[in-house]
Amino acid sequence: MTRRHDGGAGVSPAKHRAVLSAIVALILGLSAAIYFGVAADDGSPLGTITDNRAHRDSSAAPVSTGTWVGSWSASPAGAEPGTETTGLAGRSVRNVVHASVGGTSARITLSNLYGQSPLAVTHATIAVAAGDNTPQAAAETMRRLTFGGSTRVVIPAGGQVLSDAVRIAIPHDTDVLVTTYSPTAAGPVTYHPHARQLSYAALGDRTEDASGASYTALTPNWRYLTALDVLSNESDGTVVVLGDSLTDGITSTEGANHRWPDVLSDRLHAALASGAELPRYSVVNQGISGNQILANGLGRPADNPSGLSRFGRDVLSRTNVKVVVVDLGVNDILRNPNLADPDRIVEGLRTLVRQAHARGLKVVGATLMPFGGHRGYTPAKEAVRQQINAEIRAGRVFDAVVDFDRALRDPYDPRKLGPAYDSGDHLHPSDNGYQQMADTFDLRKLKGAGQAEL
Repeated sequence: MTRRHDGGAGVSPAKHRAVLSAIVALILGLSAAIYFGVAADDGSPLGTITDNRAHRDSSAAPVSTGTWVGSWSASPAGAEPGTETTGLAGRSVRNVVHASVGGTSARITLSNLYGQSPLAVTHATIAVAAGDNTPQAAAETMRRLTFGGSTRVVIPAGGQVLSDAVRIAIPHDTDVLVTTYSPTAAGPVTYHPHARQLSYAALGDRTEDASGASYTALTPNWRYLTALDVLSNESDGTVVVLGDSLTDGITSTEGANHRWPDVLSDRLHAALASGAELPRYSVVNQGISGNQILANGLGRPADNPSGLSRFGRDVLSRTNVKVVVVDLGVNDILRNPNLADPDRIVEGLRTLVRQAHARGLKVVGATLMPFGGHRGYTPAKEAVRQQINAEIRAGRVFDAVVDFDRALRDPYDPRKLGPAYDSGDHLHPSDNGYQQMADTFDLRKLKGAGQAEL
């Protein structure tokens, strides 16, 4: 007599296998839905989609041609003061960002890195701005964003989320509006200060307000939003610039996009349009004011994380990165309570280069610009700067070098910025200085891959 193993139900082995296959398929489907787009801010999986009701709109289907590249980005730098308890509950946040390259579809990254509780985003949109420095959307460009097919997502504390792609024509060198709404208290807000760009907020869910009339609250910060990617036919990869306030453009004209990476992007775009044989790359800015190579800020997670600690997230995890540009080190000299060790700073830079080389990326490094006349200046600190620059110029740190020091220093007193390039604080450039930094950059240095060993 044959012994049954089905509890006497009379189910055949073939039916067992069919049921088991169906269960496995269901589990895999649910797992994919949960995993999609939600991650810890270091890229590891974390979090859940909370609403699977998709917004059925033909604009949500991306076109199938082109390359995904970074068009804009900003590093999460800290927790916004005053938002520790309620965050921005019941308000719509409209970030204004500038596209360095155009595309036919777009997707965004939202971060809750500094949040201490889950952030529920129930409504998010993207639109092309009607003009410069305005919360008004251009006609017929408003698109609703989804996350794993859902219009709602919960971003865990310390997490980030990547949206689905949405079809939208974004021109090169134009402002883009990314708006989010959260109805519940979740603080503090992850933000990027010193944006040099005004963004907006409105009471209530005004996410699809194309007129911008309800956006009466202004902010100099970017909130939650850390990246805008586009599906582009005019770019094949991304240049990521890692830096401090000199890259963040802290003294550039607000709303004018005069940070030196902005100008570099414009130069590269113009050169390609004229037929120059150069890589077709976009440029994104990962500068944080006050940033150092070696030292983190206070808190957990650290405000203003060091270049070493944020390199994986802010550089290696950017979309389709091909070249890294590093302009860091001045704050390691100025903000160190003791005299900085030039060997430690140089070794920190070499560590960044090794990590980039492990990914096959080329690294272009900048010499450290002068700060004579600044309140932190001392002859001993100047000597440290000179030692670091000597190593950089000798080719013992980076694959290629851009000499910002030589380009912007005063020829009559090389310890100082030239008067034509000084914003007035003897540390940060003026708009003219940022222009000179970008003009000094030899675009041909974007060609090629990283060396195997320096």
